Amino acid sequence: MMRPGTLSLAALPPLSLYVHLPWCLRKCPYCDFNSHELPGPAGKVILLNAADKTPVSKQLPVETARAYLAALRLDLEAALPLIWGRPVVSIFIGGGTPSLFAPEQIAELISDLRARLPLEPGCEITLEANPGTFERDRFRGFRAAGITRLSIGVQSFDDAKLQALGRVHSAEQAKAAIAEAAQAFETFNIDLMYALPGQTLEQLDAELGTALAFAPPHLSVYHLTIEPNTRFAIAPPAQLPDADLASEMLDLITARTGALQMDRYEVSAFARSGHRCAHNLNYWQFGDYLGIGAGAHSKLSFPHRVLRQVRWREPAAYMSKAAEGAAVSNEHEVSRAELPFEFMLNALRLREGVPLTSYLERTGLPPSSIHRALAAARAKGLLETDAARLAATPRGFDFLNDLQELFLAP
Repeated sequence: MMRPGTLSLAALPPLSLYVHLPWCLRKCPYCDFNSHELPGPAGKVILLNAADKTPVSKQLPVETARAYLAALRLDLEAALPLIWGRPVVSIFIGGGTPSLFAPEQIAELISDLRARLPLEPGCEITLEANPGTFERDRFRGFRAAGITRLSIGVQSFDDAKLQALGRVHSAEQAKAAIAEAAQAFETFNIDLMYALPGQTLEQLDAELGTALAFAPPHLSVYHLTIEPNTRFAIAPPAQLPDADLASEMLDLITARTGALQMDRYEVSAFARSGHRCAHNLNYWQFGDYLGIGAGAHSKLSFPHRVLRQVRWREPAAYMSKAAEGAAVSNEHEVSRAELPFEFMLNALRLREGVPLTSYLERTGLPPSSIHRALAAARAKGLLETDAARLAATPRGFDFLNDLQELFLAP
């Protein structure tokens, strides 16, 4: 990796680790992530699906969990030469539904990571959790395992909306999960979706009231979009709010969170002081990340190049390839021409933007590489005029895609 390249990075950016645990109770119709319904005859059935009362297992078979944890160890060990000696600033365990893994399995995973990687003091370790996998004391078990931050995929507090979204939990389960997370963790995040089928501004206001009553340290909001290769792409739901209503909904979210001193520090993220998500911030600041697990993506910098990697997507294929020391399905060097857009796609999502020096450090490119795009963005009123900082204007924040596209390679 030290062979000559076309870039010149004076220093390497902070490094995060992403761990993908690919299974979930049921594939949601809007989801285009690499997630797979639970395999085979699973453990005890202890949940009735909120929508149709069919039994759903929420226990990952022990043998599957054991085999997957072994594959993650082998994957990480094969990747270590690429990141040798670099401290890890944050870890994010995502999915799928990572909370399908038992607390003792998550403890084993974290122990495996600590044994192989130098973690920064105070390294943030986040676990994504689904209220459908919630049992009393389970979240405390994750805390004892070493998780420092929980991200709870609530999506809605309306049972009819949850059913339309194909979620396996009820509003009551979501509330119970948040209440326990608030007791077990100093910081946690609630995921909420808006612009749902048939949703009105009044309904969203009620949902926000429920979410904010828990005084969450962090709230992430997602506009329901119809992605290719999802069930919703084949059979779109009726009565989706139009662009104007969706925009009003986002204004409402911004106003209600702002009234509670929650800062909209990124396009879809609101946080109380001291509770920003360190892992996502590193992504948005164009930091590095090693991704291990089925379908995980990596972005790794070297003195003269930036490398992207993807792991095998199918869990069975991934586990078999990891055993051969070949978990990476493909990799490529990011070209000089692609780097400006890749950087801006992340950095301009931040309300405060980033210093211009950050662009130079993280891409290894000179200021001249974006001179024309900066001039165009400022002329359109999409980018602040501060020459030392790259930050969207309020208008640029509203038309972020238009702003980012100005940095695409000609």
